[in-house]
Amino acid sequence: MSSFPMRNSSLRSHALFRVIIGGNIMCGIVGYIGHDNAKELLLKGLEKLEYRGYDSAGIALTNDEGTEVFKEKGRIADLRKVADDNDFDGTLGIGHTRWATHGVPNHENSHPHQSASKRYTLVHNGVIENYEELRAEYLSDVNFLSETDTEIVVQLIEHFANEGLDTETAFTKVVSMLEGSYALGLLDDQDNDTIYVAKNKSPLLIGVGDDFNVIASDALAMLPVTNQYKEIHDHEIVIVKRESVVIKDQDGNVQDRETYTAEIDAADAEKGVYDHYMLKEIHEQPAVMRRIIQEYQDCEGNLKMDKDIVDDVAAADRIYIIAAGTSYHAGLVGKEFIEKWAGVPTEVHVASEFVYNMPLLSENPLFIYISQSGETADSRAVLVETKKLGHKSLTITNVPGSTLSREADHTLLLHAGPEIAVASTKAYTAQIAVLSILSQIVALEHGREAEVDLLRELAKVTTAIEAIVDDAEKLEDITKEFMDDTRNAFFIGRTIDYNVSLEGALKLKEISYIQAEGFAGGELKHGTIALIEEGTPVVALATQENVNNSIRGNVKEVAARGANTCVISMEGLEKEGDTYVIPQVHELLTPLVSVVATQLIAYYAALHRDLDVDKPRNLAKSVTVE
Repeated sequence: MSSFPMRNSSLRSHALFRVIIGGNIMCGIVGYIGHDNAKELLLKGLEKLEYRGYDSAGIALTNDEGTEVFKEKGRIADLRKVADDNDFDGTLGIGHTRWATHGVPNHENSHPHQSASKRYTLVHNGVIENYEELRAEYLSDVNFLSETDTEIVVQLIEHFANEGLDTETAFTKVVSMLEGSYALGLLDDQDNDTIYVAKNKSPLLIGVGDDFNVIASDALAMLPVTNQYKEIHDHEIVIVKRESVVIKDQDGNVQDRETYTAEIDAADAEKGVYDHYMLKEIHEQPAVMRRIIQEYQDCEGNLKMDKDIVDDVAAADRIYIIAAGTSYHAGLVGKEFIEKWAGVPTEVHVASEFVYNMPLLSENPLFIYISQSGETADSRAVLVETKKLGHKSLTITNVPGSTLSREADHTLLLHAGPEIAVASTKAYTAQIAVLSILSQIVALEHGREAEVDLLRELAKVTTAIEAIVDDAEKLEDITKEFMDDTRNAFFIGRTIDYNVSLEGALKLKEISYIQAEGFAGGELKHGTIALIEEGTPVVALATQENVNNSIRGNVKEVAARGANTCVISMEGLEKEGDTYVIPQVHELLTPLVSVVATQLIAYYAALHRDLDVDKPRNLAKSVTVE
């Protein structure tokens, strides 16, 4: 990409960092319109977005000869082979990497999709909820080539164009008819000077250059080209040309939108010396801890946080944490902090269930939305409903400018840097660290005496994580001993260790495909112990003094039934025969440390199975559809 130098790089040092990175997944979109050849730019952009989905990929290029589509089932590398075998190129193009929602992963269902005459070519991220109704009403005579909801959109645009509408009008009309989520990029074979763009709920950015413009689901994809971006709001239409970007609202009114500088070093998103992004991100956790400590303390070394955030959290009579997956597990740990330190009753809910089964709320609740990307569709659905009820909201996210960040009353940033691997690691520990800081600050606001010198203890946590990362070879040996030949595994713990056991099990199963479950130690005898067979790995977390004897009793129960037991304990609580001992830290902060050992076990379990660590099957980094 040497032919595309970074524009306006001098602005990076003093402009606001607002970049959508490491977030919204379920497909990735890129587009370029300029004066240079687009093929290689689009392919490299898609490579940066592959963490969003990798069932299939495709690009469309337009020049004076027309539009050519290249697409292939599988990874970007498979697409590159197809595209590189053809000399066709153009100065205008769009690309897409897919995570399948409608239609199996195959060539036909890959994007870009074309209309019947091939005049229009479209890429789409999201889910069109009313596509069947639109097809039945307007397109009953059209022969569809795919099973996707996306093809309905491009065929519908051509339908209205055939009725006499110009492309912009037809595109705008169709967008107004769509229900659900979408980020759209459209080419018209009769107009090689425009990319038509629209979005709703699915993020999409416009990158601005001196004599070119780009579109991207994530600024990361086009960062080598430009660091200047414009946000697009829901339901807006954008006309992207080589020399201009025009943003219009639903009524056709032109919207002035300032550019912002995506202040991120592209090198942060590279693997560097590491074989996988996941390993790199595990190793980055000490640096993330230090960054969080720095960002959340004042010049006198005291904890600091925006007063409006503190006031709203402190005023709440109950806190509801809404999250999914790894973020949900971080929320479970956060609940311990908020209740034990701040003294505020707290509930943790799975986002996808909450909006359909809302509990009886307290009189003055505050909602905390935890999302690495800030784009999780399930959490956003809850936010929309709670805003209607007039309740205050706080987003804890890694992505400034993300949807949840923009729509919530307040935002706390993780400062973790881009997280590319599908399996979240550093975002989890960052979420817990930020929740601990929030809890301590609210505790002081409530006049509760601080039980812990948190910044000092987080510094100890940082050192402890470094020690575990340095023990990677030892943890690889442990993985070989316990996980190499197994098809299932169990993680057990009590109190806060139970929360970590859930995350440890999730990491193992999502990248190694070992069927793994996390359980409260005392629940084993209520059914789960029936699954213990000779050699079944059971990883037990034993970092809490008041339940140390209890969890070790659970270990003996499963060992007596043939389990291969792996005990992860903490200095001061260790016993002879423990498999791995983490450095001593404050009891409530042990999740920040013990989880790193489980992350490395999951990593090596996947590695020894020759699996794609960073891109596990059927998964994407964040879920932007319900």
